Amino acid sequence: MSAIRLPKLPDRTPVKLAISILPDLHQRLQDYAAAYAEHYGCEEPVAELIPAMLTAFLESDREFARWRGGRQTI
Repeated sequence: MSAIRLPKLPDRTPVKLAISILPDLHQRLQDYAAAYAEHYGCEEPVAELIPAMLTAFLESDREFARWRGGRQTI
């Protein structure tokens, strides 16, 4: 059988992570969820927004990407 173009999909099993945050951060996250709802016209729970926010943050950190890229092995 010949190779197909689509590579094997990565592990997509969710990992549950429990954290404690300070009240100020909790309020800011609630405020962000309210701004998101106002902007997009649909409400999303903070717990659903946080993974997307963390992903966006990590993807925008160029220094981290360079550091991580230098540590990857093939």
